[in-house]
Parts: sequence; C-alpha cells; structure tokens
Amino acid sequence: KRTDLKKIMIIGSGPIVIGQAAEFDYSGSQACKALREEGYEVVLVNSNPATIMTDPEMADQTYIEPLTFETVTKIIVKERPDALLPTLGGQTALNLTMQLGESGVLDEYNVELIGASIEAIRKAEDRDLFKKAMKSINLDVPASGVANDMFEALNIVKTTGYPAIIRPAFTLGGTGGGIAYNESEFKNIVKHGLEMSPIHQILVEEGVIGWKEFEYEVMRDTADNVVIICSIENFDPMGVHTGDSITVAPAQTLTDKQYQLLRDASIAVIREIGVDTGGSNIQFALNPENDRLVVIEMNPRVSRSSSLASKATGFPIAKIAAKLAVGYTLDELPNDITLETPASFEPTIDYVVVKTPRFAFDKFPQADPILNTQMKSVGEVMSIGRTFEEALQKSLRSLEAGKIGLHESSKYPRDLKSLIELAAKPTSERLYVIYEAFQKGATVEEIQVSTLIDSWFLHRIKFISDFEKEIFDFAKNNKLTDISKSFMRKIKEAGFSDKQLAKIFMQDESEVRKVRKSLGVSAVFKMVDTCAAEFDAKTPYYYSTYEDEEDPFRKKGDSVIVLGSGPNRIGQGVEFDYCCVHAVLSLKEQGLEAIMVNNNPETVSTDYDTSDRLYFEPITVEDVLNIYERENALGVIVQFGGQTPLNIADELSKAGVKILGTSTESIHLAEDRKLFGKIIDDLGIPQPHGVTAHSVDDALAAAKKIGYPVMVRPSFVLGGRGMAIVYDDDMLLEYADAAVDVSTKHPMLIDKFLDRALEVEV
Repeated sequence: KRTDLKKIMIIGSGPIVIGQAAEFDYSGSQACKALREEGYEVVLVNSNPATIMTDPEMADQTYIEPLTFETVTKIIVKERPDALLPTLGGQTALNLTMQLGESGVLDEYNVELIGASIEAIRKAEDRDLFKKAMKSINLDVPASGVANDMFEALNIVKTTGYPAIIRPAFTLGGTGGGIAYNESEFKNIVKHGLEMSPIHQILVEEGVIGWKEFEYEVMRDTADNVVIICSIENFDPMGVHTGDSITVAPAQTLTDKQYQLLRDASIAVIREIGVDTGGSNIQFALNPENDRLVVIEMNPRVSRSSSLASKATGFPIAKIAAKLAVGYTLDELPNDITLETPASFEPTIDYVVVKTPRFAFDKFPQADPILNTQMKSVGEVMSIGRTFEEALQKSLRSLEAGKIGLHESSKYPRDLKSLIELAAKPTSERLYVIYEAFQKGATVEEIQVSTLIDSWFLHRIKFISDFEKEIFDFAKNNKLTDISKSFMRKIKEAGFSDKQLAKIFMQDESEVRKVRKSLGVSAVFKMVDTCAAEFDAKTPYYYSTYEDEEDPFRKKGDSVIVLGSGPNRIGQGVEFDYCCVHAVLSLKEQGLEAIMVNNNPETVSTDYDTSDRLYFEPITVEDVLNIYERENALGVIVQFGGQTPLNIADELSKAGVKILGTSTESIHLAEDRKLFGKIIDDLGIPQPHGVTAHSVDDALAAAKKIGYPVMVRPSFVLGGRGMAIVYDDDMLLEYADAAVDVSTKHPMLIDKFLDRALEVEV
C-alpha cells in the first residue's frame, strides 16, 4: 500500500442519464468506503443529490457542485489532493479527467492520476489509437476508418461498405452512433455523431451485424497480475447495444477453444492499453461461421457491465479497483465473500445470471423502438437461477412491465410469416414475438435465420413454449389439485411463477401457492459464493431455486425485511435506493437484522455488505412470501422502495405479512384518487372539480360535465405514468384506448385542468 498519498479525489458521474445511471453511485460509494478504510482522506465531487455517494458521511469532504472543468479546478486548488481516481464516475469523470490532464491543471498542482493514466484512457477511448494498439498485438478489429468530417466519412464507407456502424469518440452508451444501411442514413448519423463527440471524431466501421457478442470483465494490478472476473454473452447478436440486450453470465455458447481464445485476447488487451489497476470491460464479436474474432471496444473504467459482473459473481470490482489503485496487488487482498481466498482467485459460478433491460417507450410514443448501437434502455434487472430458463423467467417478472414471465399474448394476433418477419427487427418486444412464433409452430431454424440469435438460446425459449402448451393441455382436462408433485416441481424448475399457473388454471395466485405448498414443493435458497461452493461463503447473499438442498442459514436475532425499488425507470430512480439503504442502516443501528430484497444490479442496496442478508429476487408477492417465511421476519417495510412495494403491499397483508410503518389502509387512502378526494372534501380543502370514471362512457359524460381541458389520470401510478391533458372527446377516446390501467380495479380520475396555476410542494 502506498504511504506517500494522503488525500485522494474521486469524481462522480453527475445526473442520471440513459447509459449512465445508479451503477456509478454503487462504484463511487464502494471506492469511498475502501479508501477511507485504508486511512486515506477522500474528497468527492458529484452533483447528484439522490445518491448514497453524496451523503455527508461517505467522504471526508463532499462537494455537491457542477462537474465542469472550472469547478473541479477550483476544488483542486482549494483541497490540493495528492491523487485523482477517475475510473469510477463513468464517462463524465473520464472526459473531465482528460480535460484536467491535457490543460496542465493536474501537473500544475501535483495531482497524480491513479487507476489509469491519461495515455491509457486516450488509447482506449480514441478510436484510431485503439485500432492501432489492437493491430500491434495481432488482434483483429473490424475494417474501419476514423473521420473528423463528412468528406472523410464518405471516403471511408467506400471501403467498409454497408451496413456501416458509426461510433463517436469519448461518448457513453453509444450516444450519437448508429447503424446505416444506405447513404442517406449514413449522412444523418455521421452529422449527429460528429456533433456529439467532444473531440468531433467518429469511427466508421464495417457492420459485423449478426455476429455473436461477448464481454469480458477484467482486472489488472501494478504487478501485472490479470484476472477474468466474468464472461458475459449477449442474447442479441451484434447491432444492439449491450445495455439494450438481454445478457447472460457466464457465456453459454462458447466452445472451450473459443472461451480460451477470448480469455487470452482480454488479457492481451488490458496489458497493451495499460490500465494499471481496476476493472475494465472488453467487448468482442465472434463470427459463428468461421470463428473470426474481432475486438469491438474497451472501457478503461468500471461500467454498467462491471456492476452486473460484481453482483453476478459476488466479487466487489469497484472496491478492489480502488485498493489496487493505491498500490495493493490482487494476491494481497482477501475475497470478501469467502475470506479464505485472495482476490486473485478467479470467480467460478454454478448458476446462470440473466440481465434484462427495461425501456420507457410507453413514455415516448414517438421514439423509434428499433434497437441499435445507441443505448435506449433506462434501467435493468438481474436474476439468478440454476438454468437459463429459470433465470430468464425470473428476470421478466422482475421488470414490472406487466409481464409475469414468458406467455402467450393476444398483442400479436399475426400469422406465422408476419411474426417471423417481425422477429427480425430488434425491439424491446422481440423476445415475446419469438415466443409467440414458437407458440404458432415456428421452428428454431426459421427463427435463427430471421434473427441470427444463437440457436442454443432459441432452443431454450422453444422449450418454455412447448412446456407452457403441456401445462395448458393438462389444465383442459384436470383441476389444479390434480397436479402431481413431480410435475409441479418441473414447472417451477422451468421458472414459471405461481401467477402464470393461476392464469392457466383460472384460479387465484394464493390458491396455487396453497396447492404447491401442500405438495411439498417450496423454494430453497442458495448462496452466491464466487467459488462454486469450493469454499464456505461468509457473506449471506442468496437467490431462490427449486432443488432439494438449501445452503446454510444463520439467523442471529429478529429480522426485518426492506423491499427495494426494482429496476430504474423514469419516475423511480436511485432516490429510492437511497431511502432503502438508510432504512437498512437504521435497522442495524437498532440491533435488528436488516434483510434487503431487490433485483437491480446497479445499486448500493444490492451490495453484498449493505444489509445483514441480501436476497437477489423479483419483488412479487410469491417471491417476497418465500423470503418472509424463510426469515420468519418481524415484518416488512414497503414505504422506501417507491411504487414497487406499494403495489403489492395489499396482497402481502392479506397473505398474513405484517406491514411495518404506514398501514396498507393509509397507503390506500393516499393512492386511491377517489378516497383521497373525499378526505380533502371532508377537511374542507379546495380541489379541482373531478369525477371518477369506471368506463369510457363514464369518462365522456364526466368530461362534458366538467368542461375541457381535463386532466385524466389512473390511480396507483408513479411519475405521472398514464396522465394526460385532454382537450376533446376524440382525444379522450384515444387516451382510453391506450391507457395502461383503465379497468374496474383502478378507475380513472377526470379533473378540471387548472390553467396557469402556480404549483407549490410542501
């Protein structure tokens, strides 16, 4: 460990944007903790008030200031840090560090860059330098050229041909990039890409569209030890940004020869680029026809993929990265999960992890839903299972996007030919389209030709589809109570939820649970231990599955469960994670065991050492009840996870769960617009005239009576989802047609729209 450094500065990532979200709060918080543990003074600069990272107790000095060159320079002048750690604040921190380095500020004030040098960052981020570096170590890259203007770009595309991929330098999440299939598309994307790149530079690259895509999460220390933390495979082939693709860890479809090829290449890349310490993410494309391997790009910093790799393996990448940056080597640091193995011991996992992105196209109906190299997802969920099928279905019900797993939908009432054509387009709905095509009799070969998705994944999806048909056939002639133990067990092993079964048998979910429990089919919990059970895990971090054996469970006292907020979305972001983490810390202070349930891999709440026990699970009634029974908890806290836990609070309460804090009755009074309206009336507080409508006819009559414009809103939503200002009958009919929650269960509220009123919150 270096003793010549006393004060270290960390730059955060600023506001949450698409492509740069809660994962940098997680990495920044871990780094602050790790460095202070080692006795260093930490100076933190970040402008996001919703993060744990900007809590006063996280760093010695916290500056909530704009992340601009001028502001950070002033802070450096005032604080005089010995070193700057730039690799934990996403692209924002990297770009700012480049400015500070190139302008001479760091040299002038003797600030040393640790983690990655200016040269290493430039070599990884400058498309031309990266290409030359890869050639120098005999690694292949797609045919490409670097352009600084339109004329250069048009010349390059003559050699690369179409489709061409445009990648701007120094941007995040593929911002400004895209895929062009012809010259007019090409000109549009190039113009935009040059504007978005801070150095007005783009890379024009041959489109290796349809190749298989892999990512390797790699760490290196100052003694040049390199470990591979995790291999990740994209479900979607090349052409879809990895943040928008379903991804699977470990990689599922590589032969051992291919796996070793990618592994050797990853080690060569991180050594050549020269990232001294910490996590890097390297992306590859592999041509399944001839095994040609090309390097796509590298992030010389922690990324969203590294927070996924951390949560998937239990290996704390950001924490170890921070310690490596101050001089430790991998063999000197313990693995925090086993405490017996060093950090140089590569994680091995005996389960399957699936990450599924969450999109917000419902908020932006005009947005282009076709996925490309520019990231569009606003959040993601991760799930863990013993098979791909189980993990995939768990992730779909974690998304809270109205899906309870893979099942038939009347949304795609098309013939098979149209479904297969539709599946060719990468969209957020593609998985469901493929499923529907299998339901209508498509073969794996037909879907493979259409989508270029590896047939291994397609076989797994077809298996779920065939199995669902088998359950439906059984349900036609039998009752729910006729299911045998072995059949029920198989259903659960394939990841089907109780809710899916309830739908098939047209029963209540609680009924399915009762039958399943009476058969003795219950979830068991396994540990995430980084070493495939080779050593004992000391950190209780669990996932559920359906097997015979349960991993050890040590309960020391009374426990309380805190429900997290699930995936980030517009209207429900990192602020609820902040609340949950504080709830957990307060419970611990009171001597209670704090249990965290969440499925968002980007967050501090899902860090292995935040709570006493972490359950990486969907936040649904079924999954929470499994944990509640296992824990025999004092109760569940629902009020810190945003809308997610509130939506299931009522059902949990009916199932006998003790809800701590605000009661479900009170939640109902605040969330149900009609009941809330009555309270306001009783209290004599003025409010806009409004009517509750249970049908479209009700709504039209109410609007006529109140007078347009009217404000239309569903109950039980967050961030104004489904709200609209409506000006006439036609608009109201259109709204009712598309409304998410128009049902007798959650009525619509129609209010007079207050025009030009001043809004105040207390």
